[in-house]
Amino acid sequence: MKKRRVVILGSTGSIGESALKVARDIPERMEVVGLAAGKNSARLIEQAREFHPRAVSVAEQSAIRDLQSAIECPVLAGDEGLCELAALPEADLVLIAIVGTAGLRPALAAIEAGKDIAVASKEILVMAGEAVMTAARKRGVQVLPVDSEHNAIFQCIEGRSPEQVRRIILTASGGPFRTLPVADLEKVTRAQALKHPTWVMGAKITIDSATLFNKGLEMIEARWLFDVEMARVDVVVHPQSIVHSMVEFVDNSVLAQLSATDMCFPIQFAVTWPERVPNRLPPLDFTKLAKLEFEAPRTKDFPALDLARWAGTDGGTLPSVMNAANEVAVATFLDDRCSFPAIWRTVESVMRAHRNKPHASLAEILDADSWARAIAAEKIAQFAR
Repeated sequence: MKKRRVVILGSTGSIGESALKVARDIPERMEVVGLAAGKNSARLIEQAREFHPRAVSVAEQSAIRDLQSAIECPVLAGDEGLCELAALPEADLVLIAIVGTAGLRPALAAIEAGKDIAVASKEILVMAGEAVMTAARKRGVQVLPVDSEHNAIFQCIEGRSPEQVRRIILTASGGPFRTLPVADLEKVTRAQALKHPTWVMGAKITIDSATLFNKGLEMIEARWLFDVEMARVDVVVHPQSIVHSMVEFVDNSVLAQLSATDMCFPIQFAVTWPERVPNRLPPLDFTKLAKLEFEAPRTKDFPALDLARWAGTDGGTLPSVMNAANEVAVATFLDDRCSFPAIWRTVESVMRAHRNKPHASLAEILDADSWARAIAAEKIAQFAR
């Protein structure tokens, strides 16, 4: 029985906190050896005192002194600190749960150091899926999905070649506006958009779920994780979020993975893979499930899925551009400075203005990210007016 020594990047966020719940639940299988947080130094101190990691990292250099006086292990900082922690010699697995693009360099650093990575940050594979998966194959390390949808697909597809897969079917809750008339989308408020019907998540991913950009990012992520073309990645709306995703095989059989809506399930599976171990998580009681509903997404009213299919099909720098423009637009919406539909209008406008570079280098991907952020700020200012 192997114990996995895990570094958690983004330990104070919702995924990070869930990972620590898993560590408490299965201490004989999971040891926390590194923790990294953004600005929540107080919570990082509490976590470090509980789990006694080999090292911690924090986003701001100014927080180092307070951390050093409060905990005993070495304290790192900034992007370099993240990369150093990701390559920690004692680690077997690096869980990347940092929102946005900040997890890309640490992911590559972990792979280069021969560490398996567990990916909860969609942006890593959306921006640089080709580079990340190529590097992982070269180094012989495993890329384990932590998103509930991709983890479900991983469980269904395990041991089978991509040629046996007809379709990957991602399930989506549909968000809080699944049945809202299109005319009312212009009046959607920040507070309304942050009320997700199923999951409790951070603000950015909650808005992405409301626009369906979250599912669009997952489509691109699935394309790289499972080595299939975008044409074989579909989305179906499933409001109950019990079926986490499905795989349709060439013989017309469909395998689905079901569990209660708790991120501890996919995190534990990534940590203990290829084994399964008992835990204290709630089992499904099929006698209490009233119904499981499925419906087609409203792509005409919520165009994020079509934009993602375009970006994932063309590849190159376009997915990075889509992701960056969306991040800027979502931040603007969360500041109450633009309408809800302005998010996807901005993204489409920036994508149409971009000159794509296929098979892009990491430098070209990061340049495209910076370019898209600047252009998105200009575009969304126009929409706001």
